[in-house]
Amino acid sequence: MTQPPYPGQPGPDPTGGYQPPAAPGQPAYPQPDSGAGYPPPGQGGYPQPDQGGYPQPDQGGYPPPGQGGYPPPGQPGFPPPGQPGLAPQFGAPAPKKKSSALKIVLISVAAILVLCVGGVVAFGFFAKDKFNEAKEQVDNVVAASKITVVEPQTLAGRDKVTDPSLAGSVDALDSEMSKISGTTSSVGAMYGDPAKQDLVMIAAASTLQGSEQGRFDEFTKGMSQGGFSVEGLKDTDPGPLGGIAKCGDTSAAGVPTAVCVWSDKGSVGMVAMLFKKSADLEKEFVTMRGQIELKQS
Repeated sequence: MTQPPYPGQPGPDPTGGYQPPAAPGQPAYPQPDSGAGYPPPGQGGYPQPDQGGYPQPDQGGYPPPGQGGYPPPGQPGFPPPGQPGLAPQFGAPAPKKKSSALKIVLISVAAILVLCVGGVVAFGFFAKDKFNEAKEQVDNVVAASKITVVEPQTLAGRDKVTDPSLAGSVDALDSEMSKISGTTSSVGAMYGDPAKQDLVMIAAASTLQGSEQGRFDEFTKGMSQGGFSVEGLKDTDPGPLGGIAKCGDTSAAGVPTAVCVWSDKGSVGMVAMLFKKSADLEKEFVTMRGQIELKQS
């Protein structure tokens, strides 16, 4: 005896039990000759392993590598390394291009090297000085022998310039100064940070030839004849090392440059400060010279 359905509840299916959807190609409802109830194996109901349900590895669901989902490198979606959209990958950064400031410095340094230092070497014949007496010449040589010039590790708080682009110019500075007649020691170096427009060049030599005044005159004359004209050279404090010291202003390839030159009984040298005025250089000149020139007591 069956219980009648509750109000609103459908009655039993007169054709038999629940019929799940048939397999593809089969009719939705069993044919009259197939009988009611659950279909035989291979037809409707729970699918066989090669049919619907949980997909085989080569069907839908989680895609195999190379298909949908997160694309492999080079496919649309997340770009491969070096493409727009993602931050640069870890590794060696691309070489930096030379900044415009460094290019200007390179041109300016080359101008100072060729026009100023080159002119001094070409025209500075310190041996032409005439001494009034033989004793004066002997005294000058004795005093000169106690003086030498060195390349300090730092210059007034500035580190040496290590940029490889300027290495050749640094070597050339020292090489040119060593050609001065009677040289016993020479130095050429650069200090500071070109990117911050803080760059100082030094070029100096100790020599046994020439007098204090004659050496200064020949050095500045060589600068001028080389094409490196310093305007407004005026006396400045030479510091405890004594001798003659003057500072002025010039321009190196369009860059304002302050220049101070000194000469004493055994040395001659120049300090050039790019991007600055002579008033700025004078504030540090005595300190810088004291780190470059050494004198035995």
